[in-house]
Amino acid sequence: MAQRVTIKEIAEELGLSTATVSNVIHGKTKKISEKTIKKVQEKLEESGYIPNMAAVLLAQNSSKIVCVVLSDDPKYEGKMLEDPFVSKMIGGISKELDRIGYFMMLKEEKDIKQIVRYASMWNMAGLILIGYCAMDYEKLRGQMHIPFAVVDAYTSEVLQYSDVGVDNIRGGRLAGEYLIEMGHRKIMYVSDNDEDCDHDRYIGLCQAFEESCAEDKVKAGSYHINFYKISEKKQGRDNNYACLKNHLSEYTAAFCASDAYAIELMSYLQKEGLSIPEDFSIIGFDDIPLASYVTPGLTTISQNVEGRARKAVDLLREMMEENSPGKTVLFPVELVERGSVKRLENREKQDQ
Repeated sequence: MAQRVTIKEIAEELGLSTATVSNVIHGKTKKISEKTIKKVQEKLEESGYIPNMAAVLLAQNSSKIVCVVLSDDPKYEGKMLEDPFVSKMIGGISKELDRIGYFMMLKEEKDIKQIVRYASMWNMAGLILIGYCAMDYEKLRGQMHIPFAVVDAYTSEVLQYSDVGVDNIRGGRLAGEYLIEMGHRKIMYVSDNDEDCDHDRYIGLCQAFEESCAEDKVKAGSYHINFYKISEKKQGRDNNYACLKNHLSEYTAAFCASDAYAIELMSYLQKEGLSIPEDFSIIGFDDIPLASYVTPGLTTISQNVEGRARKAVDLLREMMEENSPGKTVLFPVELVERGSVKRLENREKQDQ
């Protein structure tokens, strides 16, 4: 492998000081003539010189590094990066940061306090955080002044950081309205918790039925919604699904808090000999890529992950470069109809 060309060697060839060559590389050219700048740049290109980016950024007093920090809470079992929603979000953030000239660092961290140390150690320009709770974000804001944006903060308070959320209640309502239109009245809601987005999606589902009842589209007492809590761990969920299978006759459809759980439940039931949607209907939330590849395709609520990723970066850029205050943006959702929900022809009987 060829030896790396040094600034000293380039300076000697051009008859210039190393300081002059270094200043051209680092963009400090106010006191350097255009002729000299051009001569140095041509020699740099000719020699294939690769700058030490750490030194360049240090000289410019800007790291240009944005760290995406993922919660390493035990409930994620060290597999947060494997979550389809998270991986899609990270991919979108990475592309957008690259487009605007920033470098992305990725870190999983359980202790929110360690983020302050990393931010200082790497002279980070900003951070984007995923998977922590509102209390963690407030603590972090009180301990450092580096701008940061959050994906799904779930707080209604005035923020000193930016938050890119999604209209989860509206998403639950869309799922409920669709199930009602398809004739379903006995619904189970499947989630591993009753907090934040999962709670809001359940609330939206219930609201859809309550409003349809008030408008006399669904007869009072004709519907039933049950919150079915499953384990955060895969082995525990298998046991949950086995128990759930024994009660499927009490329901016609399941609304799952995520596509990952919807596809997991669909796969389990299919292995048990049930046909989706002929024997049981399933609807998810997120519209991850796999939702369109499974058979049948999963009907789901899309939350435009790529758009949210771009917005998170845009809000962070405004804070970093324009000293803008934090903002909260709530993204809309839409229903994507595929083939996992059956239209029931006997809905009139259910309403009696």
